[in-house]
Parts: sequence; C-alpha cells; structure tokens
Amino acid sequence: MLETAATLFYQEGVRAVGVDLVVERSGVAKTSLYRHFATKDDLVVAFLEGEDAEYWSDWDRVAASGKGDADAELQALLRWIARHIVEPKYRGCPFLNVATEFPAPTHPARAVATRNKIELHRRLSVLAKKIGASKPSQLADQLVLLIDGAYVNGQLLGKKGSVHSLVTTGLALALAAKSC
Repeated sequence: MLETAATLFYQEGVRAVGVDLVVERSGVAKTSLYRHFATKDDLVVAFLEGEDAEYWSDWDRVAASGKGDADAELQALLRWIARHIVEPKYRGCPFLNVATEFPAPTHPARAVATRNKIELHRRLSVLAKKIGASKPSQLADQLVLLIDGAYVNGQLLGKKGSVHSLVTTGLALALAAKSC
C-alpha cells in the first residue's frame, strides 16, 4: 500500500492522487489503509520519510566510495545526483515537489521536506570542512543551490538541461572555496 502510494505520489503529485486511487491500485480495502494511516497527510509523511531514509542510505554508500578523499567524495556524490536526474522515470526531488504542493510551513509533509534540506546542508557543510573550504557554510549554501537547481531543471529538461554542468560546477565551487 505504501509502495503504491509512493509511486503514485512521486509520478503524479501528491495533490493529484486521491486515497481512492491508492486503494484501487494497491488492491487493499480503504479500511485497511485508514487502519495504518489515519489521514492522507499521514500517508504522505510516511512516503517522504521512506524517501528520506533511502536518500541518506544511498548518500552514505556513495560518499564511502570517496575512500577518505573529500574531493573524490564530492565528485562521487555529484555524479550520483546527475545520474539520478537523467533516469527516464525521474520526476524531480520529492522533497522539493511536496514543499511546492504544500506551502504552509506547519504542514507535516513540509516538515519532512524541510528536515531533508537541512540535513543536506549539514552534510555538505561537513564535507566542505573536509575539503578545506575557508567558509564551509558558504560552500554548503552554494552546493545546495546547485544541487536543488539541478533537481528542478532536470525535472523540466532532463538530459537536455544543465545537469551536465553539475559535477564540474560543484568541483569548481569547491576549488574556489579552498583559495578564498
């Protein structure tokens, strides 16, 4: 049921997918869905929490491939993001998508999306320190803007977009941050 909802939410958008469609596609009874998730918002939060856990698990795996070299770690992470963006089923960053659909800062799904972006900045700040940036938080700011921009642009233009510049631009930012 959650897997079906996650697929539908990601491919169609949260607001476009009703509980009835999730029930129909998953083959579960509506009462079963509501037994696990009291509201659609609860289902959306569970979807995003699953996306968040998967994202950071993948991030950690890719980061480890840098073998202790911060520059190689950044390059591996940017390449991983770029590969993801050009996948045929890519439909944007689920956290940015949901934040766009739910502008109220108090919405529980928006809270999960915000937490993901705060963690992205935190992890990039740690990496920026390892890289030797003179202003790690500033480099993290720049990398977050670059990555989130690539996520949005990739949703619109895919392989024809600016995703090809993600790795080189990120590495150029890191190099410039060392010399400041």
